[in-house]
Amino acid sequence: MKEKHTVVICAYGESSFLEECIQSILNQTVESTVACYTSTPNQLIEGLCEKYHLPMYTKKGGGIGKDWNNALSFVETPYVTIAHQDDIYLPTFVEKTMAAFEKYPDSTIVYSDYAEYRDGQEDARSTNLKIKRLMLNTLNLFPTSAFWRNRVLAFGNAISCPAVSYNLSKLKGFQFKEHFRTNLDWYAWYDISSHYSGRFTFIKEVLMYHRIHGESETSATITENVRSKEDLDIYKLFWPNFIANALMRFYEKSQQSNFK
Repeated sequence: MKEKHTVVICAYGESSFLEECIQSILNQTVESTVACYTSTPNQLIEGLCEKYHLPMYTKKGGGIGKDWNNALSFVETPYVTIAHQDDIYLPTFVEKTMAAFEKYPDSTIVYSDYAEYRDGQEDARSTNLKIKRLMLNTLNLFPTSAFWRNRVLAFGNAISCPAVSYNLSKLKGFQFKEHFRTNLDWYAWYDISSHYSGRFTFIKEVLMYHRIHGESETSATITENVRSKEDLDIYKLFWPNFIANALMRFYEKSQQSNFK
């Protein structure tokens, strides 16, 4: 599997959760190539890479999109997961992700269900997650239809980017849009759905925990009102302005789950 799949951990600053993320990835039931990418090398990241014998790659950063594109530039395997330093991957994440790629080799991306993780507690049943799970299952009704996928994506972003793995052999030339600070993933699903031939494959099982905490970049972009502006920009890809503005009033309520 190390010749097929890479988990590249994107690390930034001095996260107190990075070691737990690394441990969860190294504790998988099947072994992948594992590496760390950072645009902010420091003693914490370098020390953990040395402790766990991980190669550490670095380039000049310039935002999340730039960092994710930089991280992808070091990947040599056909499949990759971009892991976020705050999150936790359950032991069968890689095994079941790769089984899905093998079952559906035309998949451009494979993504799993997920739970939120707050204050050391896993929560898979919040109202926000129930709505997103409904959207994920609706998206999965016609996983090979770009028209259907885009109709579902037009209502919001239910796919959790750290739960996504990419088939780079089907995504030649793909790059994250670097001008987005928070919605580069939502735009990426729209871009992949619209411009690349292949299937979106959903694993209906919680295989990772997305950590929610006040210092995360998602929380920061909500506080600074960046999230709302970028959400509206994405809605306008799918809808006329008056509908986009109406949807925003509903979608902004879901943002508050980051602080509860």
